[in-house]
Amino acid sequence: MKNKSLAYPIIFMTLLTVITVFILAFLNQTTLAKVEENQNLELRRKILYVFDMYEEGKTSDDEVNKLFEDHVVESDWNYAKLFTLMDGSSEKAYAVPFSGPGLWGSITGYIGVDANMNEVTGVEFISQNETPGLGGRISEAPYKEQYRNVDISNATDKYIINRPAPGGNIDAIAGATQTSTFVQNMINEDLKAFDQGGNK
Repeated sequence: MKNKSLAYPIIFMTLLTVITVFILAFLNQTTLAKVEENQNLELRRKILYVFDMYEEGKTSDDEVNKLFEDHVVESDWNYAKLFTLMDGSSEKAYAVPFSGPGLWGSITGYIGVDANMNEVTGVEFISQNETPGLGGRISEAPYKEQYRNVDISNATDKYIINRPAPGGNIDAIAGATQTSTFVQNMINEDLKAFDQGGNK
């Protein structure tokens, strides 16, 4: 009798687990396409922001897709995707991937440069795990907007230099100098590699 009374809860829990797993798998499968679509749209927004072609709250999703498809070409470079802004058949600018260690985890993003490597067009961060309100402010507009139209025509191996260092062109984040230095170093390293081996 005791064995019979234990069998019912076991069967019930097994059936409940099977049904729950099935429902979760079904929901995951049905939403997968939408999740991928949203992730792709978010990446397109970020790349257009690097090229100064996207404005939060003003550029619609349809405009994002049209601008991207009409003007941006995607290719493989190094460890990630390289995005090229086209002006007709001419290459106008590049969104160069960068990545490296931050203070609390890896940081990845894109730095935009014109086709002649004379000017930075913008920066955007794809992922970062820095402290909110401190290093995490690298993803906020006041920090990112500093990268608009930065002259790097005379740069050799340092394109981005945190102030107050000589030749400084970007303000480091107060209270997060380590994160600012990590960002400076990874951008400079990957831009240099692109300029020496990947610039067309």
